[in-house]
Order: sequence, then structure tokens, then C-alpha cells
Amino acid sequence: MEVPIYDSVIINILNERLAALEKHFSADIVFYYGEIAPTVEKVLRDCLEKLKEDQEKKRRLAIFLNTTGGSAETVEKMVEIARFHYQELYFVVPDYAMSAGTIFCMAGDKIYMDYSSSLGPIDPQVFNGQDWVPALGYLDQVERLLEKAKNNTLSNAEYLILQSQDLAMLSRYEQQKNLTVTLLKKWLVEYKFRDWVTHGSSPEKIGKPVSLEEKQQRAEDIARLLGDNKTWHSHGRYISADTLRIVVKLKIEDYSKDSELRNLIRTYNEILTEFIRRNEFAFFLHSKHLF
Repeated sequence: MEVPIYDSVIINILNERLAALEKHFSADIVFYYGEIAPTVEKVLRDCLEKLKEDQEKKRRLAIFLNTTGGSAETVEKMVEIARFHYQELYFVVPDYAMSAGTIFCMAGDKIYMDYSSSLGPIDPQVFNGQDWVPALGYLDQVERLLEKAKNNTLSNAEYLILQSQDLAMLSRYEQQKNLTVTLLKKWLVEYKFRDWVTHGSSPEKIGKPVSLEEKQQRAEDIARLLGDNKTWHSHGRYISADTLRIVVKLKIEDYSKDSELRNLIRTYNEILTEFIRRNEFAFFLHSKHLF
């Protein structure tokens, strides 16, 4: 099929930007747009296998991520696939990576954001047969109703709501919550905190070695905070780089003041996302071998 002239110009521009970004990050780059669902695992696998066929095999992969979220199990599998091929994994978030997208980013050695980028609460989403629904919201409401029942303040209407809950589905929500915390604790310690050798923020500890137990505790604190509905109040809350750094205590590579890199990332991202939306693609991957 012949590519329209307008689209061929866009493809050439995007490939130029991609080559410049690969040079900057010294990495293979994959642009990921769309939901994180089981159907995309093989697409990513095939994309990375194609990249690794190059004679100049890179040890680092940078994933440009634009997603509203999806399946935590799929994230786990995609991390395994990426880590099989690459020693280092970077995430670049030009716009937003929400829910499972945030979980995905926690498997990176570095996370790049600017002042307008966002991650989201890690309320895991579960497919109920029709839609992806946030699990923690359901668990919080059931916990609230159970507390009212214990205090004999449950109304008849609330009793009917509580009685109608699917226990198997609630168990699945609880499992998703535990999986999310487990993945974050493992990945943060193994990858994000890999080069965290000495303390650099706590005045009483500056310069002292960081123990494995301290890394594990920081990872658990981050996982619990990012999954705390009482803190964020909304599954769709946009969490900025500053909030992640100051409140969550998560190191972010902020490129807001690097005008050259910011412009390069934005032009690549905005041209590509506009192309995707114009063509109404629900899911899209881009690399030097895939368009």
C-alpha cells in the first residue's frame, strides 16, 4: 500500500527525531501509546527482538510512554521481556503514564519527566468483563461499609449494597493490590535504587551507606503512598514530577530546564501523538524498525 505524501513526510521527520533521541540517550527507543493489555505483550516482544538484530546492539532501552493504564500482570510480563534484552531501562513520560503505566515506570533505572508530565496513583485496574475498573476504590468502599456494620450504623440501603458484593471479585481486587505492592518493592530495590549507595537527603545520615533494609523500606513507603486513595482522592489524579520528588521521595530526571532535550522530546511526541489521534489508533508502537 502506497503511503500518502503527507504521511511519508511525517514518517521521515519522526525517524530523524528518533535517531537524535537514540543518540542522546545512547539507547534503543520504543514509543508506546495506548492501553496496557495482554494483547500487546507479543507486539512488544517482536519489536524488541527486531531491534536486537542490529549489529550495534545497545545495552539500554528507553520507552517513551503514553498510557492511561491497564493490567498489572501485563506490566510484569513486559518488564520481563524488556529486561531479558536490555541491562538498563529508562522511561520517558512526555505527557502522562497513569495507573499500570506508573507501575511500569517503577521498573526503570531512570524516569524522565518535565514540569508538565504526570504519573498517577497505582490503583490497579481489573477487567470486570466489560471495563477496566480501579480495584482500590471498591476495596475502600467495602471497608467503609464493614466498619459501619461493626459500629451498628449501617443503613438498610448500605446493607443491600454490601450483601450484593461478589466475594470472588473482591478477593481478586485484594490480590491485585498485593501484586502491585510486591512488584514495586522488587523493582525499585533491584533497579531504581541500584546506584543509591549513600544517603543524600536526611541530614543525620548524609554520606552514610544505604542498607538493603533501608532500600526495601523506602520502596514499601513509595508503593503504599502511591496506592493510598486517601492521599490522592482520585484514580485519575495527575501527580507531577515535583510531587513525586518532594512528597513521594522518588528520584525523577527532570528535563524541564534542558531546552534542547525538552524540544526534541516534545516535537517527537507531539507529531507522533497527533498522527495517532488523527488516524484514531487505540494502540501504537514506534521504533526505527516499526511504524
